[in-house]
Amino acid sequence: MNKVTVLGSLNVDSILRFKRFPKPGETLPLTGKSVAGGGKGANQAIAAARAGAQTTFIGKVGTDQEGAFMVQQLTNSGVNDQYVQHSNVASTGSAFILLDSSSENRILIDGGTNQQVTAEDVERAQPAISASTFLIAQFETPIAATIRGFELAQAAGQKTILNPAPATTTVPAELLATTDLIVPNETETETLTGVHITDEQSMIQGAQKLQALGVANVIITVGSKGAFWMRGAEHGFVPAYKVEAVDTTAAGDTFIGALSSVLMPDFSNLAAAVRFANRASSIAVQKLGAQPSIPTKEAIEAAERA
Repeated sequence: MNKVTVLGSLNVDSILRFKRFPKPGETLPLTGKSVAGGGKGANQAIAAARAGAQTTFIGKVGTDQEGAFMVQQLTNSGVNDQYVQHSNVASTGSAFILLDSSSENRILIDGGTNQQVTAEDVERAQPAISASTFLIAQFETPIAATIRGFELAQAAGQKTILNPAPATTTVPAELLATTDLIVPNETETETLTGVHITDEQSMIQGAQKLQALGVANVIITVGSKGAFWMRGAEHGFVPAYKVEAVDTTAAGDTFIGALSSVLMPDFSNLAAAVRFANRASSIAVQKLGAQPSIPTKEAIEAAERA
């Protein structure tokens, strides 16, 4: 069983559904609204735990009802919340997900306590990091904390996975130097490398540029098409499973969490792990809400047998 630690965000998601996005100055009625647990970090941790990994979370919530709700979402899925700090300086992070009838989403985020995660918070979690197969992080918490976490993981001989989202044009060299696997989508790949992803050749070019920045292993996710992987000079493309999407909000996070649950620390089974992660994502997009849609290992394996 892989041991996974996730450093990242916890957000309460407010999901607003409507037929189409309004034009400037236009008012439209909602077709529905709901609340669910979210945040890229929490989603990835829950996905890893439900897929069978022993999972620990590093993050921060407020001393409010939303914070208690988010911690409960972690523990309900078997995620260790020992290193989730509580702050009375800011409120728990929140996100507003705008979802139209074609399942296209746009997301607005208030970082709240996610932006207060510090290197010192990460250092408190060193026992978990040192014992983990993988440490996963994204960009919804301060990069300084992520750099410290990756340094601790590297010092302990453990592997790191970076999801460079939300996209940013400036990633510190010291973070990339301690990243073993980077998992951007096509937009994030273009932001980081300048390569516009249109076909497999551009995926190869983008992945090679990421390798030139210091990351040996690369996965580029391309939504409903699938995912491209590169390990050293080896590479391949794994098509996505064709399903009717209802809500794609947690698709990428489910992919990363499920991937980490089965990936070997030497990345030797990268292609097979991508296939498993694709299957998990295909299940997640068929349900509404980020965390409610994340499948269990049993559901993933049942879908594989079907």
